[in-house]
Amino acid sequence: MNKALKTLIDTTLNLEKIEQLIFRGVSPQGEWQRVFGGQVIGQALVAARNTVRDLDFEQDRITHSLHGYFLRGGDPKVPIIYEVDPIRDGKSFSTRRIVAIQHGKAIFSMIASFQKQESGLEHQIKMPNVALPDTLPSEAELMAKYIDQLPEAVRRYWSRERPIEMRHVEPRYLAKRPPSEPAQNIWFRASSKLPDNVDIHQAVLAFASDFSLLDTSLIAHGTSIFNPKIQVASLDHAIWFHRPFKADEWLLYSQDSPSSSGSRGFNRGNIFNLDGELIASTAQEGLIRKHD
Repeated sequence: MNKALKTLIDTTLNLEKIEQLIFRGVSPQGEWQRVFGGQVIGQALVAARNTVRDLDFEQDRITHSLHGYFLRGGDPKVPIIYEVDPIRDGKSFSTRRIVAIQHGKAIFSMIASFQKQESGLEHQIKMPNVALPDTLPSEAELMAKYIDQLPEAVRRYWSRERPIEMRHVEPRYLAKRPPSEPAQNIWFRASSKLPDNVDIHQAVLAFASDFSLLDTSLIAHGTSIFNPKIQVASLDHAIWFHRPFKADEWLLYSQDSPSSSGSRGFNRGNIFNLDGELIASTAQEGLIRKHD
């Protein structure tokens, strides 16, 4: 397990329990000027899940959806306090409200829902017909070939060790491209084997789901999050978990952006496993404010 993934599992997503419904999380140091949105989503999910796991249900309840709002930028130098409100525990579902707090103010708010495992009607859309991950160059191979041609901001970002391995079907970040259809496909997985624990796999997917989604809306305008004239920030984020999965096996993140307006970009994602099963879906709106 590489150092970045070990830090994610053992430190970032391993919250300290302060009180029955209060948890404390920390941020990796020296990586971001503000807290990465996927980190807050993952930590909030872990906090909520801990309050469900402790209850004595006949059958364990698994996260099936979450909906969060980013309220303020997070400070990576300061711990984040997560307060969980156990709104309801019904016969089949449990609902939790989570608020993340720094400097006495809420920086993130989320609702998460948990369901006992049930069978029922099933259908799904088809996975896009794209190149498989083993046929695509790794990030290391791409960096070795293009690192000297990339802008400094892009070079610094892609040179860091990361807990998530990604392979872009359309590696747009390697060169400036004209406006095109706002859609992209990215294979991703944890960089090493994960423990056999559904909570960890869901938290890792939640963490990874915020990496590229907002950038999709900028493809239509021929730019990216690395453009210093574009102010970008996640405003909200939603995930629906449809089927069991392993976050340390290749997953295809198929993304599109139906609309941008009012300095906001709306983005959707469908996540498939190698067998073509739709295992999760996401949606996010983000700030994409243009500066002259």
